[in-house]
Amino acid sequence: MIRISSILALGALLLVGCNSGASNETSTSTTPSSTESGAKLKVVFIPKNTGNPYFKPLGAGIEEASKELGFDYQEQGPATGDATSQLPIIKDQIQRKVDVIILAANSPDALNEVLDDAKAKGIVVVTVDSDLEKNESHRDVGVMATDTSKIGPAQIELLGREMNYEGEFAILSATTDSPNQNAWIAHMMTTLKDPKYSKMKLVETVYGNDEPQKSSTEMEALMTKHPNLKGVLSPTSVGLAAAAQVLENSGMYPGGKKAANGGIHLTGLSTPNQLKKFVANGVITAFQLWSPKDMGSLAAYLGTAAKSKKIELKSGTEVDGPKGTKVKLNDKGVVFAGDLVTFDKANIDKFDF
Repeated sequence: MIRISSILALGALLLVGCNSGASNETSTSTTPSSTESGAKLKVVFIPKNTGNPYFKPLGAGIEEASKELGFDYQEQGPATGDATSQLPIIKDQIQRKVDVIILAANSPDALNEVLDDAKAKGIVVVTVDSDLEKNESHRDVGVMATDTSKIGPAQIELLGREMNYEGEFAILSATTDSPNQNAWIAHMMTTLKDPKYSKMKLVETVYGNDEPQKSSTEMEALMTKHPNLKGVLSPTSVGLAAAAQVLENSGMYPGGKKAANGGIHLTGLSTPNQLKKFVANGVITAFQLWSPKDMGSLAAYLGTAAKSKKIELKSGTEVDGPKGTKVKLNDKGVVFAGDLVTFDKANIDKFDF
């Protein structure tokens, strides 16, 4: 894993969207975050739902930044990833008069009104990992893992190589309202129009709601319903881990005891620690992700710097980033924190998150 000692060690992950070379010199980013009165800033992270291991390193990045920058930090998430499940939490944080809300949005539009209320009260709203697609004006900046348009094609190519670019496959997603999942899947659909993938047939897209049991049930149903299934793509950490366990139990993975016609190839997006055993035993050959921890660190830096009036977040502009870097916001006010990493047997033990 790319280990960072603090928020300032983003390094190569900031190359995407940076116009000038990143320096490794210390900068004002270590200055404590505070309000004009000198009180510590209050920052809250609201993940999509509690119990999702993907958000642990993301929250760890924010917490590490709190120690560097001197702000008060807490995490408060809903039990489920439903479109409106974050509403009461956001309202409560507005009542608490927090300074920065870092939000992994469960819906692209269900939160607009309450986020407008937060902004009207001077709260800086930062979306992280999952943005308000087509509703970007309701937050101040979005910190995304990598260019959304690149994730879908990369996932299709990874599965395509494993399937030899032919056969039936299915997608096991998170929730029907998930902005990032839906954006990735839309780009997957476009990618499949390329003649290179003409022999790959998407037979069904199902949703596990980012719940282990629901995801397992959906995976089992796919295997039963589609006897010629050759691949499953799950761009969600909960779904991919659950699907891997089902596939291992069935013995229908490539090289498994009950594999037929080469077995069912499984890939998607997840953290290395969740899937190491499945890569080791051959259930999964390769999968992809970015560094959630560094994404959280960058979100914390931008949110607190904006609240402290050190930077002004405007779409299409360049602002001072950590460690003397210049971070470019695109025309939708999005900063990309890094590129996808492909994990397999050759490199997975080098990562720890």
